[in-house]
Amino acid sequence: MQINRKILPPRTIGIIGGGQLGRMMALAARQMGYRIAVLDPTPNCPTAQIADEQITAPYADADAIQKLTDVSDVVTYEFENVSLQSAVYIASREKLPQGSRALEVTQNRELEKQVMTEAGLPVPPYVIVHDEREVAEALQALELPVVLKTCSGGYDGKGQLKLETWEQADAAVEFVARNGTCILEKWISFDKEISIVFTRAQTGEISFFPTAENEHRNHILYRTTVPASVSGTVAEKARNAAGILAEKLQVVGTFAIEMFVKGDDIYLNEMAPRPHNSGHYSIEACNISQFSQHIRAICNLPLMKVKLLEPAVMVNILGQDMKQALEQMETDGAGYVHIYGKDKVKENRKMGHITYTAESLEAVKEKQHVHQK
Repeated sequence: MQINRKILPPRTIGIIGGGQLGRMMALAARQMGYRIAVLDPTPNCPTAQIADEQITAPYADADAIQKLTDVSDVVTYEFENVSLQSAVYIASREKLPQGSRALEVTQNRELEKQVMTEAGLPVPPYVIVHDEREVAEALQALELPVVLKTCSGGYDGKGQLKLETWEQADAAVEFVARNGTCILEKWISFDKEISIVFTRAQTGEISFFPTAENEHRNHILYRTTVPASVSGTVAEKARNAAGILAEKLQVVGTFAIEMFVKGDDIYLNEMAPRPHNSGHYSIEACNISQFSQHIRAICNLPLMKVKLLEPAVMVNILGQDMKQALEQMETDGAGYVHIYGKDKVKENRKMGHITYTAESLEAVKEKQHVHQK
């Protein structure tokens, strides 16, 4: 009997970016039987340790992008700062199911806020400032406290400046002079931060992961707790907002939206067009992880219905925590430890994470507390 090869799923998945997200995508894909090729400038990067082939070159190298596209049946990315030109090229060869629109929007905070606003979704009040002269006007319009953010780049608090007093006005002027067009955003005195992680299939089907509650320290995600301690009203508003954006952007794959919660109100903050740090708990706590669901979506396979098997707490391991985390692996029978395989340990660099699960939220919080002392 002859097999129609055209109906088989892709054999090789290309990943742009070789960090921990690419590594966990690759682990999920390898489990499903796919080959992996990765493009990253760092030899033996975390994803390359799992992949079949690494193309060692800058992300925007046109020849490297062409080679990755040539050797792959489908291409994805692990971060949003992929060259739009590269994304358009790969999409033109019908190998980038995610397309380039979500990348274009999430690469620019001005465009991101514009898309959210046009969709009628709640965001903190903001003003776009193009030069130093506009900063003072914007500060008076919004009133303090505010946060000034670059329109492109920046993560884990980089590219941001919180302004609480008028004495910081000169610093704001210098920030805009140095970075160009920025977004000045009203600081929301929120009750908590949450994220919605979901996956949208090429058919338009959407599968939501449980709402996650996030705690940041020094602008870096420290801990994610699932399920989030929010009302049903908040959870429904968050899922509805995510669904609206998913359709508007024609998302394919796993996608995340960070939000602030104040009472029963939500304010959308930022989006990530790929698996997200706050979704790592899904590897052990759900019947399918955000990474496996992402692979299913880009390979045009049906999505699985997500089920939370047990409540979970995920804690990031930063560079300064590595020694303790490695020692903990020898004695801790309570947590699932993931080390990402990065070559250099640096302060505040995400080196891994630990996930705790238990039969109740109270039990998992106690387990995490005891084993993280």
